Amino acid sequence: MAFACLEDPTLERNFKGHRDAITSVDFSLNKKQLVSGSMDSCLMIWSMKPQTRAYRFVGHKDAVTCVQFSPSGHLIASGSRDKTVRLWVPSVKGESTAFKAHTATVRSVHFSNDGQSLVTASDDKTVKVWAVHRQKFLFSLSQHINWVRCAKFSPDGRLIVSSSDDKTVKLWDKASRECIHSFCEHGGFVPHVDFHPSGTCIAAAGTDNTVKVWDVRMNRLLQHYQVHSASVNCLSFHSSGNYLITASNDSTLKILDLLEGRLLYTLHGHQGPATCVSFSRTGDLFASGGFDEQVMVWKTNFDAVDYGDVLKTRKYSMNVNGSLSNERSMDSGNINIQKSGVYRQEKLEMDFGEVPDKQETQTAESVRKQQEQIQIDETSLASTLQHIVGQLDVLTQTVSILEQRLTLTEDKLKECLENQQKIAQSKSS
Repeated sequence: MAFACLEDPTLERNFKGHRDAITSVDFSLNKKQLVSGSMDSCLMIWSMKPQTRAYRFVGHKDAVTCVQFSPSGHLIASGSRDKTVRLWVPSVKGESTAFKAHTATVRSVHFSNDGQSLVTASDDKTVKVWAVHRQKFLFSLSQHINWVRCAKFSPDGRLIVSSSDDKTVKLWDKASRECIHSFCEHGGFVPHVDFHPSGTCIAAAGTDNTVKVWDVRMNRLLQHYQVHSASVNCLSFHSSGNYLITASNDSTLKILDLLEGRLLYTLHGHQGPATCVSFSRTGDLFASGGFDEQVMVWKTNFDAVDYGDVLKTRKYSMNVNGSLSNERSMDSGNINIQKSGVYRQEKLEMDFGEVPDKQETQTAESVRKQQEQIQIDETSLASTLQHIVGQLDVLTQTVSILEQRLTLTEDKLKECLENQQKIAQSKSS
């Protein structure tokens, strides 16, 4: 029997601790932590475990504009209006190393999927790529003619996409460092852009209130959404690639069904502009931040079924006038979900076959147990590898800190020797 039932998103947690607008949010790989950046110059690390206190990381000298966990979850990158990028270890101590990345505000930081590279975007009109190890500068991309708001690696790491206040989205080849295409269809600035999980498409958010989806293989516009009444600040793809969530100055979050090409949900939670939004790596949670200084964590719910089954068993039909809008309030105070859409028809499919005999049942049970054991072994191996990668990240960070301290010591020693030579020279004369 195949049965699909889409449930509404629900507000799970509401974090308060920042003293100014939230600019960026991101989940760790294991979803145990959530990081947020704010105009108050701080990062906050929120634990998803109830009754656990948050960590406040202080280090930037001006507003924090962007934050992201490394793929392993053992490092956090942050960019700031103080023109620096910091790499943090998300622990109680909150140790970090900083490097001056740009000559103006850093607007965006993004790790490659292998965790080895970092791409940054800035108001100095450049995109820069760095080696995470020792924070080594690799190269710069400089064809934008206005502030660069966002830059992201493709899932395979071969392409980089960037968006700018010059109203363009540019696609770059990382190996040749050349711009291979410019998308110029936006009527306003483009604050945010991201790759589809498949790497074949990109989505861009515009101050012209639109969201556009392009095919990067054919360089053509696939979808154009006009669902917000104000500037769209941020967007995030669901890990399945079937959904896209957006955050806007109209104070709403909107969830788009990319397969149907339509608006699925409108979420009213923030008081004032919604500035950022991000799905967790598995897509079962998403977080949002706003001018109201609040970080909200939502449970997705509507993705809790097998997508293949949804496509097979669910049929959609529209009424004559277009769409049926059904609005209702949730239990969590002023949080309001508006379901856009459609009359839904469920189709149940049942297959009746012959009843298997006892021997067949035992054989099937044996195979099932073997498969479960294989899955357990694979999970254990993946966990071990993830732990090793994490330890290497921490080791790299520690070595980097020690190198900085050694450099400072060497500089001080050199200064002392020079002073001694000056004193000796003055005495001899």
